[in-house]
Amino acid sequence: MSTITPTVASTRRRMRRQSLLRQAARVRRTQVGLVLVAVVLAVAFVGPLLAPYGPTEFVGQPYLAHAKGTAFGTDDLGRDVLSRFLWGGRWLLALSALATLLGVGVGALVGLAAGYVRGWLDELLMRGGDVLLAFPQVVIALLLLTVVGPKKWLLVLVVALGHAPRTARVVRGAALSVVGRDFVEAAESAGVPAWRILGRELLPNVTGSLMVEVGLRLTYSIGLIAALSFLGLGLQPPAADWGLMINENRVALTVQPWAVLLPVLAIAVLTVGTNLVTDGLARASAGIGRGVES
Repeated sequence: MSTITPTVASTRRRMRRQSLLRQAARVRRTQVGLVLVAVVLAVAFVGPLLAPYGPTEFVGQPYLAHAKGTAFGTDDLGRDVLSRFLWGGRWLLALSALATLLGVGVGALVGLAAGYVRGWLDELLMRGGDVLLAFPQVVIALLLLTVVGPKKWLLVLVVALGHAPRTARVVRGAALSVVGRDFVEAAESAGVPAWRILGRELLPNVTGSLMVEVGLRLTYSIGLIAALSFLGLGLQPPAADWGLMINENRVALTVQPWAVLLPVLAIAVLTVGTNLVTDGLARASAGIGRGVES
């Protein structure tokens, strides 16, 4: 019987998690990714305070590349492109973050339960996930949003619905490698409730995989929500949204490119940044405990 107590094991896992974050922070690609993400976040949340005009204010004729009083001209209705751009990132980032947290949270809970209990519950949860994975996430989103309508809550729900089974599989695999360890058996021998074992013994030991999954799911959420807005199933006019800006101004790309290029550039920078941070976390997670420098 192991002599490792749950308290000692919890302390070790907390130290390991802190070591993971420090290791990830030393990876160059993580540092670059954090800078890129911070720049886009600043544009999205501080930008509206610096916008010269309101998001729906008309300042000139449509599709003027150099309208008076504007830095990047006007859009399809004569609104200031820069102001629309500075106002347009908040909802995309907020909805993407909510969808990611909801999907990854539910998926982590399902994966932990399946990996710990195993047996019939494992089969039931995983087969249910297989059913969801059988349908492309984009198709489900288009179907539900077309039938119900482009609601913000539904947009978050359909994106999260696609994340949950994928996250559950990753977390379940990580949990299966932990359930037989000494500290879990010690907690069970001490009569610790199952829900506490899931939260205090299993969850901290799958943190590395879970953090990587959060980064991947966030990247996919940003792209999917922007694509749905481009198709007219996200935020609706006259709201300022990067995906909607691309859709509204694509017909005049050769005449007034800034109305398309600015949101495309912001989404691309944010995607690259989150991918770099995710890759840095993955490299740090793989190196912890083996002395591998990433």
